[in-house]
Amino acid sequence: MRAIALTGFDVAPEVQDLPVPEPGPGEVLVRVGHSSLNGFDLTVASGKAKDWMEHRFPVVLGRDFSGTVEAVGDGVTSVAPGDDVFGVVSHKYLGPGGFAEFTVALDELGLAKVPAGLEPAIAGVLGLAGAAAHATIEAVSPSSGDTVLVGGATGGVGAIALQLAVARGAQVIATAKPGEETEFVRGLGAHHTVDYTGDLAAQVRAITPDGVHAAIHLAGDGLQLAELVAEGGRFASSMGLGQDEMTRKDISATAIRAQPTTEVLVQLGAEVAAGRLQVPVKHTYKLEEVPQALDDFAKGSLGKLAIHVQG
Repeated sequence: MRAIALTGFDVAPEVQDLPVPEPGPGEVLVRVGHSSLNGFDLTVASGKAKDWMEHRFPVVLGRDFSGTVEAVGDGVTSVAPGDDVFGVVSHKYLGPGGFAEFTVALDELGLAKVPAGLEPAIAGVLGLAGAAAHATIEAVSPSSGDTVLVGGATGGVGAIALQLAVARGAQVIATAKPGEETEFVRGLGAHHTVDYTGDLAAQVRAITPDGVHAAIHLAGDGLQLAELVAEGGRFASSMGLGQDEMTRKDISATAIRAQPTTEVLVQLGAEVAAGRLQVPVKHTYKLEEVPQALDDFAKGSLGKLAIHVQG
C-alpha cells in the first residue's frame, strides 16, 4: 500500500510502499479514503514526539481517517467488513496512521460509523479537531450569556470550538486578523473579532471591560489570554497550560487532550450531518502532496487541510 511514512528520526516523511497491516485483537482494518492534517502531524514529522511516544518504524503520519472496514480482529463486534467508519488512530504508540491506503484503528477508542448525511470527505477531517474542540468546550462549560474568548479561532480546532460555544448560547470573541480571517470566523458565528497582531487586551476590554467568562487557548500566548478572564472564570488550553502554570489562582484552568471516544465522535457526526456544525475545509491534497500540505499547515491556514487518500 502507498503511505506517507517516516523510517527513522530526523528523516523527512515521504511516499513509501508498505505492507497492508493485519488487524490484531480489538483492532479494525480500514481502507482509508480521506484524512486531514493536524498539529500533531507536524510534531511527529519534526521528531519532537521522540521522547514521549514510542515509535514503531515505519511510522505512518496522519491521525484522522474515514473509509470502509476491510477486516476486523478478534473480539470486535461494533463494526463489520463493509461498514463506513471514521475516527482517529488512537494507539499508545506511533506506527499506523491515516496517510495510507489502509490503517488499523482501535475498536474501543477513536472509531464510529459514518451517519447518513455526513460526507466521507468531511468525516475524514472531523475526528481529532472535533474531539479537541469538544474537550475545550466541556472544560470551560459556557452557558447562555457567557462571553468566551477563543484564541486560535481560525484553525481547525478553533473553528469547531467557536461554533460549539455559540450553540450553547455564548457570545464568542474570536481572534482573527482583519480581512479573510475575520470574514471566516464571522461566517462561523463569532459575535466579535479581535486582531491578535495588535493590542489584544485593549480590544477585549473594549468589548467586555470586566473580562470574559471563559477563554480557550489554542494558539498564541496563553498567559495573556488568561489575564483577560474575569475573577472566577474558566480557562482551557490545548497547549499544556493548566492550573499549575497559571500566574493567577482566581480562575480555574484545564490543560485538555482530545478524547475521541465513540460517544464523542457519534455526537459530532450527528451535528455535522444535521447541518448544525460546519467543518470548513480550505484545501484538499493528494496523498503524494502531503509534504507540501505539511509546509502549508506550518505557515498557517484557515480551517482544515484535507488529504484525499483514495477512492
